[in-house]
Order: sequence, then C-alpha cells, then structure tokens
Amino acid sequence: MLATALAVLATAPVPPCQDPALALRCPDLVMAPPTDLSLARSPSGRRVVLRIANRIVNLGAAPLEIRGHRSGPDTMAAYQVIANAAGERRAYPTAGSLQWTAVPTRGGDYWKFHDAARFELWSLDATGRRTALVRVGPKLNYCLRDLFRRRSGPVVPLRAVFPACNQSYDSPEVTLGISIGWADGYPAIYPNNWIDVTGLKGCFAIVQRADPDHVILEISEANNTSSRVVRLPYRPGLQHCP
Repeated sequence: MLATALAVLATAPVPPCQDPALALRCPDLVMAPPTDLSLARSPSGRRVVLRIANRIVNLGAAPLEIRGHRSGPDTMAAYQVIANAAGERRAYPTAGSLQWTAVPTRGGDYWKFHDAARFELWSLDATGRRTALVRVGPKLNYCLRDLFRRRSGPVVPLRAVFPACNQSYDSPEVTLGISIGWADGYPAIYPNNWIDVTGLKGCFAIVQRADPDHVILEISEANNTSSRVVRLPYRPGLQHCP
C-alpha cells in the first residue's frame, strides 16, 4: 500500500535512487536516437522546421510512475511512486508538474508531464565538438505512457500497464508512467515535434534530452541524451560533417 507520508528529499545527503540505505528500485530514462528527419514549414508557414521522431525509453529496474495531484485549474503537482527491494511503495515529491495540454489535431486535451524531454540544436566546430546552443524545439510535454515495447525479458510487461494519455480534466489525481522496457514516443509529424532551422547552414548536432531539468528520480542522470549530426539545409543521406 502506498505510504501516506511523503519522503522528504531536501535534506537527503544523496539522491534517493543512489542511496544504498534506501534500496530503491528506480527507473532509468534514455532518449532513443533522433529518426525520421525531414524539412517542412511551420504551421504559420513563415519558418522552416526540421521534423524529428522521438522516444523516451525506460531501461531501469522499475517503472516510472508519476502521480499528479491538482495544484491549479490546469496544473498538477507531480509525485513519483517508487518501491524499495521489499516492495514497499512511497510517493516522493518532485519539482515537476503536469499541465493540461491542448492538442486539437490529435484528439483534444491531455494531462502531460511538463519538460519531460527537450530538443536542442547545437553548433559544431571543425572537429565536431559542440560549441553553442542555437535553437530549442517547442515540444516539451509528454503523456508518459506505454506506447512501444522496446525490450523483452521476465521483468518487461507483455502488455501496456500505462496504456493511454489521460483526458480526465476534472480528476483531482491522475497517474502517468512508462513500464520497464517500454517507451513513450511521437512521430515526426506530431505537433511541435520539430526545431526551427530557418536561415541555418552548415553542420549541427540535434540533441534530445529526457528530463532536462532532472526532476525525475532515476538510476542515472548521465545517460539521458541522444544525438545526431546533420548538415543544414537538411537532405537525407550522408551529411559530410565532422
């Protein structure tokens, strides 16, 4: 049964998932590499955008489970449910939030985790080293659901445990999550799944970050990014970049 008392994290000497005394079974989020790249026009038609497919994958020892509790008309405070080795579950407060997000071309409005991932475009020097952040994409909010089964094994559920985006606006509490070995993701044509590349020429790195603000408790924060080097204006095939 979920403990009623919330764990106090502010005074913890080490992050909870790295504290051996707690023996927590935590998720581990990684970003799959950027795929399905293509140039397009922004909805206004005034900007050139690079569309990108993306997936957040949980490769940890436990599911990512987020409980949202109403904190405002269109927001919820996010608590992360984590079990220890004995199976005891507690709700840990996070600095994250859920936002009621409108996606009119995809079925309506949804509760989504804010800043679950971020698309970045970085300039490169002649050796291929990233030098400066140039642009950030508008896609920030994710449903957090079991959409793609990416791994197999005895701890990987055969069917989705967190099967759909939540559209219950009046609910005081909602649950989002990604099971072990599963991923939440969006196709390149999904609204806001792009980076504005108007006027850019040369070699750049697309960097995708899961949990860019590090508000989700997980096994490692060192493996949250994936990247791909592209030459702009983008054309499929060899990019001829360092």
